Amino acid sequence: MEYSWYDLVLLYMVYSFLGWVAETVVAAARGRGFVKRGFAAGPFCYVYGFAAVVMTIGLADLRSSLGYLFLGCALISTLVEWLAAKLLERLHHRTWWDYSNHKFNIDGYVCLPYSLLWGVLGCLVLLWGNDILVWVFHLLPDLLITILAWVLGILAVLDQLGSAAIMAHQPTRLARLNLQLESQSRTLYDRISNWMERRIEGAYPQAAQRSARAEQGLGLAEVIWLFTIGSLVGDLVETIFCYLTIHVWMSRSSLVWGPFSVVWGTALVVVSLLLPRKKDGSPRTSSELFVLGTVMGGAYEYICSALGELVFGVIFWDYSHIPFNLGGRINLLYCFFWGFAAVAWVKLCFPYVLRGINWVRRHAGRWLTALVGLFMLVNMVVSGLALIRSDARSNDIPPANALDVFLDEHFPDERMSQIYPSAKKPENAGIPADF
Repeated sequence: MEYSWYDLVLLYMVYSFLGWVAETVVAAARGRGFVKRGFAAGPFCYVYGFAAVVMTIGLADLRSSLGYLFLGCALISTLVEWLAAKLLERLHHRTWWDYSNHKFNIDGYVCLPYSLLWGVLGCLVLLWGNDILVWVFHLLPDLLITILAWVLGILAVLDQLGSAAIMAHQPTRLARLNLQLESQSRTLYDRISNWMERRIEGAYPQAAQRSARAEQGLGLAEVIWLFTIGSLVGDLVETIFCYLTIHVWMSRSSLVWGPFSVVWGTALVVVSLLLPRKKDGSPRTSSELFVLGTVMGGAYEYICSALGELVFGVIFWDYSHIPFNLGGRINLLYCFFWGFAAVAWVKLCFPYVLRGINWVRRHAGRWLTALVGLFMLVNMVVSGLALIRSDARSNDIPPANALDVFLDEHFPDERMSQIYPSAKKPENAGIPADF
């Protein structure tokens, strides 16, 4: 079943609301009375909506295999929960939930019993839930669906950004103006902030106490450089690997300008932010890094493949010919490679690369970082537009505006084939590419 962007937005909101209802009911059943769960101000737990949409996009082709579908749902939901807990703690220095008393937990963020539960719930969502909800959506007029999707989507973004700003105690312009007008009384910001604090303490008792350890994170400049370095090195590694295995020099770039792999760059940033240390601040062992890298890398690569197919209409890699593959999107051998890469990066490379980045920043100033960041941003935007237009051309859609004409002239099919030689339409999956 194919989903439009409007369907995905509405599914995101519905599952976010259902997640909030479920958590609120469970909290009440445990004797804590009515507590409003969720990080945001509205009646939504957006982690549930995000996990549901990711599973909808990434695991649709596993619906015919219940075993693989269950494992995929359990893995993706566990990964989303772990990332959410890790990022919330990193941003606000709070422990929002703690499974340390449960067996088979990882840093207290996730545990096996809940992972199995999420696997069951994910199967229900993909096998029946989505079909029922989309059927209900399509009973509404198309115009109403469009309006609802836009309004609810914008409200969700504002809700999450506003809640994050309040929890970080960073007043907005409205709060500063209110402070000037009501200097003798509590400001609107203070009232909302205090309300949020009380609600969080009731819904998440572990978050009432800020973590004593504020783990040192990465600044925007470090993220830009790590992303760029990871994109460059990842592309070079894949290019050399292809030559050694199939004896062909071929582009492995994700972008139209330069040898850069966005998949590698993003992975390097995520690993650098989340994997080096445990919750208590101690460094992870090599075996822990290998297991986390293998599992997270496999899930990440699978999601990237499915998302690329959804957005750009093509499959950028196909592992159908490699043993122990899952839908041609991932395979066991490359999952192990992600694990080894995580160990090598965290234990051997990351500290020295970070020192090198700091040296460059000290000697080159901010302008070079800004220039590199701007180049990569423009490169990604143009590459995305070129890929979308290439997919439209393959469906015989003529140019509709000046931008389409520009993309047709500067990024014709011949050039796109050189940049993305392994890209293929979904209907050609499993057919070896000719190089």
